[in-house]
Amino acid sequence: MLSFAHLLQWLTSSPFLLTLPLLLICYFLYYQNNKAVVSRNGNELPLPPSPPGLPLIGNLHQLGTFPHVSLQSLSHEYGPVMLLHIGRLPTLIISSAEAAQEVMKSKDASFASRPPSRITDRLFYNSRAVAFSPYGEYWRQTRRITVLHMLNPKRVKAFSPVREEEVALLMERIRQSMSTAGSVNLSELLISLTNDIVCRATFGCKFSEEEHGNRTHSLFREIGYLLEIIYMGELNPWLGWIDWVSGLDKRVDKCSKELDNFLNKVVKDHIARAEKYGSDDRAENTDDFVDVLLSINAKDKEATVTLSIDDIKAILLDVHTAGTDTSYSTMEWAMVELIKHPEEMRRVQEEVRRVLSGCDTTKAITEEHLNKMTYLKAVIKESLRLHTPVPLLLPMQSIEDTKLLGYNVPANTRVLINAWAIARDPNYWERPEEFWPQRFVDSPIDYKGQDFHFIPFGSGRRGCPGMNFAEKVVELALANLLFNFNWELPDGRKGDTLDTNNQFSGMAPHIKPMLTLVAKPFNN
Repeated sequence: MLSFAHLLQWLTSSPFLLTLPLLLICYFLYYQNNKAVVSRNGNELPLPPSPPGLPLIGNLHQLGTFPHVSLQSLSHEYGPVMLLHIGRLPTLIISSAEAAQEVMKSKDASFASRPPSRITDRLFYNSRAVAFSPYGEYWRQTRRITVLHMLNPKRVKAFSPVREEEVALLMERIRQSMSTAGSVNLSELLISLTNDIVCRATFGCKFSEEEHGNRTHSLFREIGYLLEIIYMGELNPWLGWIDWVSGLDKRVDKCSKELDNFLNKVVKDHIARAEKYGSDDRAENTDDFVDVLLSINAKDKEATVTLSIDDIKAILLDVHTAGTDTSYSTMEWAMVELIKHPEEMRRVQEEVRRVLSGCDTTKAITEEHLNKMTYLKAVIKESLRLHTPVPLLLPMQSIEDTKLLGYNVPANTRVLINAWAIARDPNYWERPEEFWPQRFVDSPIDYKGQDFHFIPFGSGRRGCPGMNFAEKVVELALANLLFNFNWELPDGRKGDTLDTNNQFSGMAPHIKPMLTLVAKPFNN
């Protein structure tokens, strides 16, 4: 599979060097045919500054293993609004809160679309998912359905028993692991927790209990991986053959077919259940998301689009993908930072245990307790700031020629907002590279999309509609982990031995290797 590191290795190999002269000729012809992209009526457009690139691949070689880090370094030289060419694709890189606010608020209508993608087309039914569909009536209606019918506050609250039950099961798994193995792979347990909660809310059951549960979880992980892969055919048509040689085309097709088979079964089972039992005896807010979407055509009289079965499958897949990896990543990084900073661990545990004084440690904490845990919320915010779940927000695309902070941005320019770099910018943050939750105590700064120097879930029309659901999962799980157990590294290691720079790259970066800890039960 072709990652950034693999690409650099291939570029320096002899087969590439032998074909370089031919590729340069092709690039020259392609550039001549596409010169109008940067010139209108013979007048050069005042485009944003751009670092020099290479033929065919443009600035691709400058992205490195962790593009958000490399782009932050480039922005120090070329500014917070920077134009790169990723292959043939003009891509605007945003690295300041002011520019992000222009893109996602002041001029969000001009940047409201998504760029076309062959991978999302193949995985998400011609990009019919809310996250990936282009701007238009279909997107407006499916976004409305998601916000009003699936992720509204009343329905999110209705899933409280699901979250509390699954977190209670997590506590029991940790106790069992400690009695047999002496340590727990917390990363794996958090992955299972988020998958089970989101599956129950989305599909009405958790697939870890089924015969092929592990394969189902692996399939959903594969989606996140494929969404981060470089599709060379998109970057430049002359390089499309690499996707076939590398096996990417085959891998995407396999994943797409397995997903479709899985989703077809889920939808058919729900249709059969509704036909057999009906839904009159079931409270509306206890329906899972499949039930909601199957009934939406009949119930939503204001809808201007009729959802097909493929539309429903795309939306379900979107909700699951968005709700799992990022939530797990936030919890994992919060525990990593607390292990590295024992004083912060002590402080947040004192708060959680003070709020829950007298509670039975064998039972899960309920969500009613969470509003009193102000320092826990500060720890979560600081983890989201320092380890932004999606460092480069999902790409947007300009739908018209527009201006941005003194520069012209042509239509069909891709836009990447480096939320990770903005969250570490010393212009907005004191001690930006430190884990310092105190900064959020008695602070109005929040991640809901109004403070543009803190946008882990995005903002504006394309902001994440599921942040409230994710917030409940993260807060409840961390409160239980910190209340029920004292945590330390195996073999008496200190927290400063954890290397947080060693990460898995992907849609949501994770620590490498997975986080394994010793959990000692706390007796209240």
